[in-house]
Amino acid sequence: MSSILEYKGYHTRVEYDSEDMVLRGKIEGINDYVDFECSSVKDVESEFHKAVNDYLSFCAESGKVPDKEYKGSFNIRIDPELHKRLAFIAFAHKVSLNTSVEEAISEYVVKESSLLDEYGK
Repeated sequence: MSSILEYKGYHTRVEYDSEDMVLRGKIEGINDYVDFECSSVKDVESEFHKAVNDYLSFCAESGKVPDKEYKGSFNIRIDPELHKRLAFIAFAHKVSLNTSVEEAISEYVVKESSLLDEYGK
């Protein structure tokens, strides 16, 4: 069973809010805030689809280019010693720090690829 849904290239994780007794989600990986909620499991998928469609319609009407998920740029905070060690390794291999981080993340993603298969991406 998965709490992650995909529609038109957008993803959400559905969560239960026990205080309000509703199911909620928001589009992940974009700068704009687009969310939805419903009280029935049967309505979750259609409410997510409606939120995505409303977002795309709003963008079209206002002349805004809709955000795309995960543009390839993000900031991270890591332990300074790890940062230093990684920077030295990158320097020693004559590559940029970004290249070293991308290679490390790529290895991690390959290792965890069964999760990607589970969520269909």
